[in-house]
Amino acid sequence: MPENDTFFIDSNIWLYAFIEDDTAKKEIAQSLIKNSQPVISGQVINEICVNLIRQAKFPEAQISELIETFYQKYDVIELHKDLLLVASQLRQDYRFSYWDSLIVAAALASGATMLYSEDMQHGLLVHEQLKITNPFKT
Repeated sequence: MPENDTFFIDSNIWLYAFIEDDTAKKEIAQSLIKNSQPVISGQVINEICVNLIRQAKFPEAQISELIETFYQKYDVIELHKDLLLVASQLRQDYRFSYWDSLIVAAALASGATMLYSEDMQHGLLVHEQLKITNPFKT
């Protein structure tokens, strides 16, 4: 990973880092987060929190602390009109789902060159800027 590049990490990778039982995936996810300064979006924070509440039964105090940590430690891209319009165009151009298009739009807005996600098309280059990579593919 070049040090100057900006990376965006999708919620599924964060969830592997927090609660996954698969040791190999957990280690890969934790390494990505630890060895980069990822950018995230408000949507990703929402997805992480709802899944930690549902799946891992995180108490609200822990969720609040996690939210504070995300905003203190990482650049967070917030939802706004221009981002929604870019996401709409991405759905037309790349056939992303609604939610994936918001993730990709946020990653593009951050200037990221890499989007780590297990759920999107591995190897796809979006707008000649953003490469989607599944970190678990060998």
